[in-house]
Amino acid sequence: MLALEIARDELLVPAAEETAQTRAQASAATKKKTAALRSWISLDHDGQGTVLDLDKHAIIHRVQIHARDLRLLDPLLSYPSTILGREKVIVLNLEHIKAIITADEVLLRDPFDDAVLPIVKELQRRLPLSSTNFNGQGEEEDASGVQKDETDEENEFPFEFRALEVALEGICSFLDGQTRVLEADAYPALDELTSKISSRNLDRVRKLKSAMTRLTNRVQKVRDELEQLLDDDDDMADLYLSRKMVGTSPVSDSGAPNWSLASPNITIGSKVSRTSRASAATTVEEENDVEELEMLLEAYFMQIEGTLNKLTALREYIDDTEDYINIQLDNHRNQLIQLELFLSSGTVCLSMCSMVAAIFGMNIPYTWRKDHGYVFKWVIIVTGIVCGSVFLLIISYARHKGLVGS
Repeated sequence: MLALEIARDELLVPAAEETAQTRAQASAATKKKTAALRSWISLDHDGQGTVLDLDKHAIIHRVQIHARDLRLLDPLLSYPSTILGREKVIVLNLEHIKAIITADEVLLRDPFDDAVLPIVKELQRRLPLSSTNFNGQGEEEDASGVQKDETDEENEFPFEFRALEVALEGICSFLDGQTRVLEADAYPALDELTSKISSRNLDRVRKLKSAMTRLTNRVQKVRDELEQLLDDDDDMADLYLSRKMVGTSPVSDSGAPNWSLASPNITIGSKVSRTSRASAATTVEEENDVEELEMLLEAYFMQIEGTLNKLTALREYIDDTEDYINIQLDNHRNQLIQLELFLSSGTVCLSMCSMVAAIFGMNIPYTWRKDHGYVFKWVIIVTGIVCGSVFLLIISYARHKGLVGS
């Protein structure tokens, strides 16, 4: 009894250790998922990044976004590629790029992911302007400097569009890269399949076709989203966050901003005042002017369209290969049918010989069995001639009907 208890304890200890290890792994995976859900990076106008640990409610309070829009960025949920323009933010869900763009910052989810790191670096490089538009050092500026600053500000590419351009370029390049990798694997595999039809080659092509179908669906979703934006000017107008901020800037009835005279930002206030007056004069004309964004979206729409055309050409090549393989299989099947016809015809002729042999093998007394040994020779000759004639007649009839090749 003591030995049994010791053996039971020895069996229970490894099981308990394995259970504890499994729980630890599950707990680590849960913590990793939770960290990914709470990990964000904030990028400002200067490209300075700040890693943030924010939950859903903190994000909603920070950027004033609805919970249903934030749900689109949840990596645990499957949503199609989406570009949404809201009152103060742009919600961006493009494959692995999940971001919230405002007029002064970009919030990017899971910045430590290997696929997201290049996007972070590109945002840090391209968000800062190449030359600052405000270079005044005091309250006194000459007229030419003021006019140059106003012109630069009017021609400045909005911050949200610079961030949107980086995201679109990243997803288009990512999908195009995956397409090139798929092409590099698919075309040699298809050529090898046409030269040698085997189970290994068929299984390889099947996997490549499944991967191509999934990639085509992903590219199609991004293309459809861009096409939907290009077809609706109102949706594109919603992406102009800077324009909407200028329209709701704190301006008094006289057109001047309500800056305090003792404020240290008096110079910036005069600058915003000039910008506000210039923008107020052209708000009516520009509120429906989406040409700038339309040109940006069209450029990447053409790029994603080119990627989709590559996948379409690959699908057509796969379909052509399948048709070629089916033709080859049909040809082999026809050859087998012809072989079966020859064998069946030969079997019929041999059965006739067997019938003659069976007749002569019956134990029945015949008078011509005695002293007629020469009959055996003639029976064999006549039977062979008749069977050969029947075989040739069957083959000739089959060729006349086109059942076998000539």
